[in-house]
Amino acid sequence: MPALQVGTATVPLNEAGFVLEFDGWNEDVALAMSREDGLELTDCHWAAIRFLREYYATHLVAASPRLLIKEVGHQLSQHKCTYNDVKLLFPKGGIKQACRLAGLPVYYCHAC
Repeated sequence: MPALQVGTATVPLNEAGFVLEFDGWNEDVALAMSREDGLELTDCHWAAIRFLREYYATHLVAASPRLLIKEVGHQLSQHKCTYNDVKLLFPKGGIKQACRLAGLPVYYCHAC
């Protein structure tokens, strides 16, 4: 089984690179994953990641790209936010990459 080494902790991942346990995630995990993806996380990335985590914690399902854009689009883009803006922020899969960095289990990420 794949795993991600974050400091002294080992975070188990599934074959797709998603964390196995929602509660096993922290911001250091997101930073380590983003480094592997060659992505530097900005405030816009964190706005999306935090929204996805909060939404999942409340509803036990990932937010749709449309809901993400509606709720935090103003933070993700200086103009009217679109799905293409999300794909630019997360170039290795758009919402799927955002879900992965947010620590959402892949089987709950219906938007992926």
